[in-house]
Amino acid sequence: MQTFKILGLLLAYPRQELFDAGEECLAVVREEGLLPAKTLKSLEVFLKGQQSADLMELQEDYVETFDRGRAHCLHLFEHVHGESRDRGQAMVDLAETYAGKGLYVSGNELPDYLPLFLEYLSLCPIEEASGLLGDAVDIIAAIGAKLKKRQSPYAAVFEAIEVLSAVKPDKARVKEALAKVPKNPETLEELDEEWKEAEAFSGDPLADCNSCNAFPNSTNALQKMVGGAQ
Repeated sequence: MQTFKILGLLLAYPRQELFDAGEECLAVVREEGLLPAKTLKSLEVFLKGQQSADLMELQEDYVETFDRGRAHCLHLFEHVHGESRDRGQAMVDLAETYAGKGLYVSGNELPDYLPLFLEYLSLCPIEEASGLLGDAVDIIAAIGAKLKKRQSPYAAVFEAIEVLSAVKPDKARVKEALAKVPKNPETLEELDEEWKEAEAFSGDPLADCNSCNAFPNSTNALQKMVGGAQ
């Protein structure tokens, strides 16, 4: 289902080629009919806003939003494993899962990158894709809630991703993660310090990943995805 892949493209680094193909992308999403009208309208507003803005400003905003600090990091394992050694094996397992669908990760990509995960889901039957997405929905919803609090237009894309999940996010877990949002780092020293902090999904009730499953509804594929996070 191409809706998953298109949502991933909307979360990638802004490029003119995507905006030029924006109407075509929306037409595909409409035709597949996986998103309700209200959600689709929010995506249309988001895309029109992107298309009408200065590309360089969009790119600067993207870096500010997703690359400065870990609160909105698009690498899912950053919110689960942080910099622990479990992350490396989880990356290997996830790349192998992708390969099972003929999706191979290049040397400059990390398999836990959310747009890439969504591309993988686009290769799965809708029931399987929605189930796998449900295993990561708490993390995705937490990022989306932080973006909404920041009044970022990207919150609309995360809301659309949530709609595709087979399960609703755990409100308590999302609230816990939202409460831990640090202020935006203003200096290189503050930026370094934030990346040293513990992963967002640690501590009660989001217990350490060595003692619980960060994706509580995981199937075999997602159990591989989180590796040692049990």
